[in-house]
Amino acid sequence: MVEVFFAWTDEADQSLGLPVYATSGAAGADLRANLADRGEVTLLPGARALMPTGLRIAIPPGFEAQVRPRSGLALKHGLTLPNAPGTIDSDYRGPLGVIVMNAGQEPVTLRHGNRIAQLVIAPVVQARFTIAETLDDTTRGAGGFGSTGRG
Repeated sequence: MVEVFFAWTDEADQSLGLPVYATSGAAGADLRANLADRGEVTLLPGARALMPTGLRIAIPPGFEAQVRPRSGLALKHGLTLPNAPGTIDSDYRGPLGVIVMNAGQEPVTLRHGNRIAQLVIAPVVQARFTIAETLDDTTRGAGGFGSTGRG
């Protein structure tokens, strides 16, 4: 198990608590909209907004936090995260915000305390990048964007 530390932002409603895994098998912990200063935000179709969580985060080196959409919000309301998965690097210490977009057909109102995204902690491997004169051949080769003809 990896230990991740959080701190509250100055304007946060601390009663919302830290992210929580909804079930014992959940990969993502729920992030909540911390809108204590305004109560709610309404997103018109096609609109997006940066939703505060009231948290700052410290992730151990060798890990990242991924911010992902919640499937229920996507299905029921068309809410998604346009940069999903959003990556939070281990050396970032600023406020944790979630970019939420209404891809649906109707306005959607997000209220203080609503679950808006999932936070997944994942290992990261940094690579060494090298220029090569040639690359090895594979069966697929340069084929991309549906070139395998499957599905």
